[in-house]
Amino acid sequence: MRDGFIRLEGLTKSFQEGPHTRVVLRDTSADFAPGTSVAILGKSGSGKSTLLNLISGIDRPDAGTIWLDGQNLTAMNERQRTLFRRRAIGFIFQFFNLIPTLTVWENVILPLELSGVNGEALEQHAAPMLDAVGLLDRRDTFPDRLSGGEQQRVAIARALVHNPLLVLADEPTGNLDAETGEHILTLLDRLTRQAGKNLILVTHSADAAARADRMVHLEDGRLVEELLRK
Repeated sequence: MRDGFIRLEGLTKSFQEGPHTRVVLRDTSADFAPGTSVAILGKSGSGKSTLLNLISGIDRPDAGTIWLDGQNLTAMNERQRTLFRRRAIGFIFQFFNLIPTLTVWENVILPLELSGVNGEALEQHAAPMLDAVGLLDRRDTFPDRLSGGEQQRVAIARALVHNPLLVLADEPTGNLDAETGEHILTLLDRLTRQAGKNLILVTHSADAAARADRMVHLEDGRLVEELLRK
């Protein structure tokens, strides 16, 4: 790997829709420095979520290479990508994606259990994270008893509990009212910056994007630099 904590080289991705092929990403490249928060903006259907799915290893590009912390994700098979994602990536979704049959505590410790953590180590990792999002006292509550903002705070705790290298947030405030969304963005920004994490935030909101160190626009299948903060 040449430069950057995250490097995208010549990514191309298309989908077959009936008889037509829709090209979502077109030979796009980018380089993100360590400890950087990046906001990706673009209109609906521009491929923002597709890009996150590629960076996380959930999907594979038709062409191109994805490097993350010196690891070539595109050279890995599906099992290798799954194991790497469990260890190195935290994902926050617009609709929270909490498991309704699990309590707050059980949702948060799930990434740890999948990585083989058990016993007292679960408490040592998860309790401080739930405390950081202000929900330790709701640990035995089920998601349907929580507000949308509380569910997203649980999702943030789940995404960060295993100390990932990279946090991906796909429209994390898209299902929340403006005030709650502002609180969520403040919390996410604080927790990721405190830990020196790389954050890639997909959003429609210019206000949300303005919190990032760097903004890029996804236009016609390519990432276009919009603003780089110092």
